[in-house]
Amino acid sequence: MHTSADLLKSTIRLEQLIPFLQEQKTQACAIVNTKLYGLLPFCKALQQVNIHAVIGLSVNVQWHDKTLPLVLYAQTQEGYQHLLKISSAISIRQDDMLPWKWLEGYSAGCIALLSSDDLTDVDDWQAMVSALVQLFNHHLYMGIARPGGIKAEQEDDFVSWCEEHAIALVASQSCYFLRPEDHFAYEVARAIDTGEKLGNTMQTADVQGYFAPTAFEWQNWFADRPDWLDASTKMLACCKADLPKMPVQMPKFPVPEGETAESLLVKEAFTGLEERFKQLAIPGAYHERLQYELEIICSMGFADYFLVVADFMRYAKENRILTGPGRGSSAGSLVAYSLSITQVDPLAYGLLFERFLNPERITLPDIDIDFVDSKRHQVIQYVAQKYGKANVAQIITFGTLSAKAVARDVARVFGFDAEMLEKISKMIPNKPGITLQRAVAESQDFQGWLAENDKHLRWYEVALKLEGLPRNSSIHAAGIVIAPSPLVNTVPIEEGHDGIYSTQWPMGDIEACGLVKMDFLGLRNLTILEQIRWSIYKAGGPWIEFERIPLHDDKTFQLLQRGDTLGIFQLESDGMKQALRDICPTTFLDIVAVNALYRPGPMDFIPVYAKRKAGREMVTMPHPVLEPILQETFGVIVYQEQIIKIASVLAGFTMGQADLLRRAVSKKNRQVLEEQRTAFVQGALRQGFDQRLAEEVYELIVRFADYGFPKSHAVAYSVISYQMAYLKAHFPQNFYAALLSNATGNVEKIQQFVHEAKDKGIPFYPPSLKSSTKYFTVEKEGIRYSLLGIKGVPHTFIEKIHGFRQTNPEVLNNLFDLAVALSAQHFKPKVLESLIYAGALDYLEKDRAVLIMTVEAALKHAELLRPTEDIDLASAMAFSFGKPKYMQAEAMSQKEKLMHEKESLGFYISTHPVAQERLFWADINSTCRELKQKRDGTSIKMIGLIEEVKKIRTKKGEQMAFVQLQDEFGTVSTTFFPQTFQLVQDLLVEEEMLWIEGVLERRFGKPQIKVKHAQTTEKI
Repeated sequence: MHTSADLLKSTIRLEQLIPFLQEQKTQACAIVNTKLYGLLPFCKALQQVNIHAVIGLSVNVQWHDKTLPLVLYAQTQEGYQHLLKISSAISIRQDDMLPWKWLEGYSAGCIALLSSDDLTDVDDWQAMVSALVQLFNHHLYMGIARPGGIKAEQEDDFVSWCEEHAIALVASQSCYFLRPEDHFAYEVARAIDTGEKLGNTMQTADVQGYFAPTAFEWQNWFADRPDWLDASTKMLACCKADLPKMPVQMPKFPVPEGETAESLLVKEAFTGLEERFKQLAIPGAYHERLQYELEIICSMGFADYFLVVADFMRYAKENRILTGPGRGSSAGSLVAYSLSITQVDPLAYGLLFERFLNPERITLPDIDIDFVDSKRHQVIQYVAQKYGKANVAQIITFGTLSAKAVARDVARVFGFDAEMLEKISKMIPNKPGITLQRAVAESQDFQGWLAENDKHLRWYEVALKLEGLPRNSSIHAAGIVIAPSPLVNTVPIEEGHDGIYSTQWPMGDIEACGLVKMDFLGLRNLTILEQIRWSIYKAGGPWIEFERIPLHDDKTFQLLQRGDTLGIFQLESDGMKQALRDICPTTFLDIVAVNALYRPGPMDFIPVYAKRKAGREMVTMPHPVLEPILQETFGVIVYQEQIIKIASVLAGFTMGQADLLRRAVSKKNRQVLEEQRTAFVQGALRQGFDQRLAEEVYELIVRFADYGFPKSHAVAYSVISYQMAYLKAHFPQNFYAALLSNATGNVEKIQQFVHEAKDKGIPFYPPSLKSSTKYFTVEKEGIRYSLLGIKGVPHTFIEKIHGFRQTNPEVLNNLFDLAVALSAQHFKPKVLESLIYAGALDYLEKDRAVLIMTVEAALKHAELLRPTEDIDLASAMAFSFGKPKYMQAEAMSQKEKLMHEKESLGFYISTHPVAQERLFWADINSTCRELKQKRDGTSIKMIGLIEEVKKIRTKKGEQMAFVQLQDEFGTVSTTFFPQTFQLVQDLLVEEEMLWIEGVLERRFGKPQIKVKHAQTTEKI
């Protein structure tokens, strides 16, 4: 049985196969995919319905110059181990072939099945089969196939030859689709995989019979040879290999002689904690907590795990690879803090170890680490080197045919043109989890299109059958497996990226095998922090040590209180900015609370938190005994840790029991809720609290179990938010330069950052071939635009320019010299035009129109002196008989200049059309920048460029509009109510300029203008 896990080589899904096998009262079934994809789910599904699962693999064996398709079954556990190795070996080879030598090495414990229908076109098959007999003896079977009940012409020849050579014969059938009616959909799946279209060559009959026969069909096809059927049953029954039950395979950390992982961990943890406290003695509470955590970690057998993580974190630090302060519940561990795995002191923030490792519920530790995303691979390479390439792998994930993907792929195979593909795609909404059936049910257009002709209907039937099938494999974004011995002893592997293997099984299957995975995550915001730090340092500023940034910096809190958080990790949405303005953070813990509260549900408590913090509402506690727990959040339950502590204080639970209570309660199972209520109330009574209070607090826990956020994660991630806010407050130029470099290609984001930076008085310098790099850089008090931000300028070109700056800076002083330096081969007129329009050659002090006119002449000059790079630059320059002259051209108008600037950069940089226009108007009292300082109700007169017009109808059915206006300082939303709209609707055209008069009002803290009058700025 080939299953759909074999990436478009079969359309048989387990959820359809299992009921079919049950109906047919199947005793045994073998999986024979071309890799061991889908093996665990197959075996588990068959086990649940008491069908014997046989583990098999289809391979192509290389025999001299011929290829021999063979199916190998694992007869014994040794055979299963060999299949793991064979599947891995084939997947690491380029040609997917199994060399004969390897087959000899791994044949023990396996049964080989040769199918007669694979031999029909093979000359000299007898010699091949004889070689297999030598290798497998009585473990070789010849499968006689009669797909669809049709006997092959050569069947009798095969049978008599095999009987003559005493080779066992069995009835066999390769199944690629479930039933005969699925044949066409299977053909289309194959065509999607191979990239073919549905020509006349498709819909061939030669695979039409490869479906799963019913018991009746099976008996019927081989009615003349019941002995083959029996032999087939016996062959499968003798395959006894199953999936071994695997204990946890903890990676082993290499420890010095005389040490154990446990003794080394204890030593390193205490040394690390002493370093954290510098010369001071370790406080008692810390000593006690560290001892307690170490006992639990060592008793659970997790010492190696912590040493492995601490070791690669040390490597990252030594190699200046920035890591995050922590992530998830691991920030609650003092051992992790002592080993510098995390940068958050759990005792200072009241974080709990049991939320991370609960002694009452043994689970594997899960420490996820954030790295600078551009250097994450370096750490993975280090781990592979240290623990052995064979012991380390990334984890595979499978992409499936979503509604949109299957619609497009099937349409392509059907030969639909691009316009039709576009039409189909538009009829399927971009909603998560949308299915084809739902898309059709919700769209009359779609239904009408399907009814147009039979081909459309056929397309739909096939697409429905293929929707959701696994289509391709890729690498899991974060997961890395580290094993104590070669991975092929436990899981099959394949070629991955950058010389690191990948597993053939996904995350869930890997964990089921007892392998330990660690998440190495690339976090873009760490990359931005790193870039800001280097930018400050290169500009002659200090080298910022992030751990040493003071957590009580006035300038940083003022920025947060204003909600000035564009570009700051986790704090940049409009709602979050408003929450910050409401809460008005004055301590680091306020940022932690905002991060935890700003989610659907808990959001409702932001106003309560804000009022209580500001003293406008009384702080109430359910009971004075809970005050120490809820004091920092003004009586609002915000964190899971608070729920755990409440259960511990009130009901006398251990922290471990309290965490189990929290987990159980959050599942909202009625029976569990009642059981836990009884335990909680009885515990509280034993602690001397009365029943009513116990009931009330339990209800509180039930209500907040869903809302509570892990404080450890909130604290760790708030550290990154705070660090970014600190850098924005103290080094704004460097902050914006780094954010702009990361936003290259995203015009909307770049505009936002540029507007805000200009608003703060930071000047921008246009791109320049002489001064710009591929990043935005800080220059004087301003920011120099990057070359990469110009549309149509490739990386390779920028690298070449960078090279000239180092070796031949003088070639940049003249367009003709530049052309020769680049050679005619690389001097691309389109690229040069983009650069000229963006102002990158303004330093030549020629009008942009002159430069545009000269590009062609410069190219001709290069063709003459240096057609390709092979010609030496110095000798090409030496041959020059004087440089040609720049062409004559009429100066480019300001309007045209700005229009081209917008095209190549995405916005205006040298000036803004509005700034130009404003010079001619006396009757103006505001710009987008000045609006922020003005009071509500102020009369406003200003000019703006229309960015967007959104027309709607009022409840009365009258038309009105919201218009987004832009000037050189930013944008503002303006409202045209029906009365005004009627008079000026013809003027509301995008990219046109408008003079408006109106009244200022604020919505969600943002200025808006209610327009009374408007007119065009065009001169009549």
